[in-house]
Amino acid sequence: MESKEKLIIYQTFPRIMTNMNDSCVRGGKYEENGSGKFNDITDKVIGSIAELGVNCIWLTGVIEMATKTAFPGIPADNPNVVKGEAGSPYAIKDYYDVAPALAENIEERMSEFEALVDRIHSRGLKVLIDFVPNHTARCYHSDAAPAGIKDFGADDDFSMFFSPANNYFYITNQQFCPDFDLGAEGDEPYVEFPAKATGNDCFTAFCGRNDWYETVKLNYGLDPWNHSEHYDPVPDTWLKMLHILRFWCSKGVDGFRCDMVFMVPQAFWHWAIPQVKKDFPDVIFIGEIYDINLYRPFLEYCHFDYLYDKVNLYDTLVGIEKHNISAARLTSCWQSVEGLGDSMLNFLENHDEVRFGSREYADDPMKVVPSLVISSMMTKGPFMIYYGQELGERAHDNEGFAGDNNRTTIFDYWSYDTMRRWYDGGKCSARKLTKHERWLRNLYKNVLTMCNTHPALREGNFFDLMYVNLRNQDFNPHRQYAFLRYSDTEVLLIVANFENQQVKVSLNIPELAIEMAGLCECEQKCKDLLWGQPQLLNINRNEAAHITVGEHDAVVFSLKKKTKKG
Repeated sequence: MESKEKLIIYQTFPRIMTNMNDSCVRGGKYEENGSGKFNDITDKVIGSIAELGVNCIWLTGVIEMATKTAFPGIPADNPNVVKGEAGSPYAIKDYYDVAPALAENIEERMSEFEALVDRIHSRGLKVLIDFVPNHTARCYHSDAAPAGIKDFGADDDFSMFFSPANNYFYITNQQFCPDFDLGAEGDEPYVEFPAKATGNDCFTAFCGRNDWYETVKLNYGLDPWNHSEHYDPVPDTWLKMLHILRFWCSKGVDGFRCDMVFMVPQAFWHWAIPQVKKDFPDVIFIGEIYDINLYRPFLEYCHFDYLYDKVNLYDTLVGIEKHNISAARLTSCWQSVEGLGDSMLNFLENHDEVRFGSREYADDPMKVVPSLVISSMMTKGPFMIYYGQELGERAHDNEGFAGDNNRTTIFDYWSYDTMRRWYDGGKCSARKLTKHERWLRNLYKNVLTMCNTHPALREGNFFDLMYVNLRNQDFNPHRQYAFLRYSDTEVLLIVANFENQQVKVSLNIPELAIEMAGLCECEQKCKDLLWGQPQLLNINRNEAAHITVGEHDAVVFSLKKKTKKG
């Protein structure tokens, strides 16, 4: 039986990743700052990403969004309801098209995207894109939809706040009137009458700067006032979205990172995902979700393959690093999702979160080892990194709309020094990287590659060693975390240390773990798989193993199994 590969995802933002402009200006226009292109992501680039142990690339910001930039044959959107010069990739204005900024030849933009998908596939990697189901840009219009496909809102009855047949919700007899000037930018004020509900469930005409004012909420047949459900006959929005999913599958896309899935009725997912999988059985659905109580229904009833584990493992790791909370809390992370853990997608960075090395998180990308090892090795579920994470990008630029917020902008045209030096005009070499950047990239390559080359990590079981070490005087459960991963063929002992100093711990391994993992009780000369350093460990149910772990570091030891009799 063929082993299932652990999904290792590299989230990239094509608009910025390969942009070589080293003189970008804050808030600069497309003509000033430029944009990365589909064609820039060459075989060389894909190969360099694959070398990290990555087997899936998430291309973020691909589908055409509202933007302040005009392109040949594509007028700019009203700037008063666009965030940043480039626009938000989550304010979709055409679900059937790709962003023109990413194309060298605007008229051939879809062909350039399809060629990129082919290049990624030729390297044996999968392709993910975003599916944004909850909202569109304020002005949606498709000039690329197949014949017979009408725009969202084309047949809506504007006189009704809610109708099961409508695609949007309308604030009847009210003009859109947010708490900022809709005529501040450009030659024409933005006028919307009647006002549509804003994407973050703001069902008034008077949203604010902190609302998702650049988007409008889609109507899936759930009346927001009385919560009555109108799903029979199947709502028009459902049919439109199913067609969009199938359209992108037909382009060779292997899966979707689905935006804010909990803001769309569960009944839609229950209906749509099986229909897509009937025609494209291997397509992957990953849900962005922030409520642990919804994990089970979204996996079981809604048929998602994987879900973000942001509010559980990610937030706990942030707390350990930033707020000195106890590492022992990591035990509750797997307990909270027991039976579901292998369906959780873990990460330390993405476009919504601050960079690990930023001032707001660890303030030092070199401290990543314990968090990286735990997040990537605890389960068989997917692990994701964000472009530049492997180089220690700290997101301290002030790009424009995004500001200096410890995140990497998704709203601006921009370029990052770390990525430019790695990309190196398409060479993708370490030649211009600093010593620390090369060290980090090798670390990520080692850790991520191990996730699939070691059966214990790829398909093995998990055993938490904390319960037998909580009162161990030579093991600090508030700053160290230890566990086993084991399969039929190997056992890995993993100890992570969040202390700012090297520690020598005595680790108890209980009889139950020894029996379940099939450990050989003996003195073992072990080589740390992370750094190659040997240590002599005495594996015994009655005696602790003595282990040295560096500051903000981890060790991964391959232990001997019992010899099978017969």
